[in-house]
Amino acid sequence: MLYMPEADTFYLDKINGEKQQLSVDYNGMCSLEKFYTDPKAADGNSYRLQHWMYIMRLLQYSDAIEHMLTTGQGVILERSPFSDMVFLEAMFKQGYIRKECVDHYNEIKHISICEFLPPHLVIYIDQPAEEVQKKLKQSSKPYLHNVPLAYLKSIEDSYKKSYLPSVSESSELLAYDVAQAQDIEKVAEDIEYLSFQKGPWVEQDDVTYHHMRMFVEDKRGVAALTQIPRFLPEITIGAHEYDEKYYAYKSLPGKKYAPGYNTDIGDKNVLFK
Repeated sequence: MLYMPEADTFYLDKINGEKQQLSVDYNGMCSLEKFYTDPKAADGNSYRLQHWMYIMRLLQYSDAIEHMLTTGQGVILERSPFSDMVFLEAMFKQGYIRKECVDHYNEIKHISICEFLPPHLVIYIDQPAEEVQKKLKQSSKPYLHNVPLAYLKSIEDSYKKSYLPSVSESSELLAYDVAQAQDIEKVAEDIEYLSFQKGPWVEQDDVTYHHMRMFVEDKRGVAALTQIPRFLPEITIGAHEYDEKYYAYKSLPGKKYAPGYNTDIGDKNVLFK
């Protein structure tokens, strides 16, 4: 199977084949480091991060389905847009975001996640929040050293009380503690015993698979599912600021025209393409 590492805030750069990461101005205008150091930042960074990460996970999930339907090879993901809501619930429970943000998130998720088939299998590895916090304190990233235990416990509760009961209705579910998960042969054996008769996958045919593949190939269309006309200070920018960022982006090397038509980065034979 193909393993796709967890999407981060710069996943869009990976999709576009950027050689270097672009500014956060073109990647959600949010910061993971700022979230952990100042989760209640007045500029709305926390929800801007959550909203952006949902879109990135949605794009990655579309990449996964596209790969599977195109090549026939299975894909392993670390989290997905289906499980993304555990972070939203934890943020709200800890007072990092407003109720209006939760309502906005639930609305865009409702109109976007329904377009995708759920995972065939979800594997949940249960590790107590206290142990997770210990590992974070050992991280090479200083901003992870002081993640509140209450926030980690809220994520754990959301997994067990909201996500797992919900996803088990449409996907196969295997749950292990950390020690059990180390026995890879046992996990593989458990997977082999599954019937995989749950959810909408068993109802698909060549026509529906074709339409799904055509849909996930259109990344702009996938991202557009999350764009609704709602004013929310955390994620809404003014027309002048948008205009400024748009032209700043277009002034970057290779961004003025469509790919292949930018002589400033060495594209050739532009006139005859």
